[in-house]
Amino acid sequence: MNVRGGRRPWLAVPVLAALLAGCGIRATEVPTDFGPAPSRVPCSLSDVTAPTSPDSVAAQTPAGVPVQVFLLCASQLVTVDRAVRVPDGTPEARRRVLVAQGLLDELARTPTASETEAGYTTDVRGGMSVSGPGPKDPEDALRLSTPPADLASYALAQIVCTFSDSAAAEGGGHVVLGGPDNAPLRRYACTPEVRSRPGSQVPPSSTVDGA
Repeated sequence: MNVRGGRRPWLAVPVLAALLAGCGIRATEVPTDFGPAPSRVPCSLSDVTAPTSPDSVAAQTPAGVPVQVFLLCASQLVTVDRAVRVPDGTPEARRRVLVAQGLLDELARTPTASETEAGYTTDVRGGMSVSGPGPKDPEDALRLSTPPADLASYALAQIVCTFSDSAAAEGGGHVVLGGPDNAPLRRYACTPEVRSRPGSQVPPSSTVDGA
């Protein structure tokens, strides 16, 4: 039998493997496929920034007063930029309530398409309103149409942290909240633990003297 007519292909396999090993390349017999790369990093948005202080929302832009609200993403609270409308010349007491209502409306609004794609959600439901202090309340109190104790932990954390870092509150990471009418008032705090675990860490609160 004449074997000189051509090379047998299988004889080249050991030679090729040796060449690859000599070049530092390990041959593989199993194809690898880890799927396509993710299209967006979770919780990553170009307009997400650090929380602002109440003084930073004093200026009115054509779109409204720039504010930030806390949305949920990856089971944490993350700030996103928003704007609320406040008429020029509004007295400070009324301004605080208008800002608070605007923040509440923004929390209840469905996240934008880009926010949804990045994994942002909200647990605050629409239809809730906020009013200023009653006759015997401290001047920094805000009263919700739904008692804070009746809110889900995520929704309460969103509201407390959003209000406490805004012109709706006196600052310092605290906000005085109560339900409608003469319901008891409590001072709620937005802590790092609440921001990182809003589902299990209830905003710490204390009673308000004289309320």
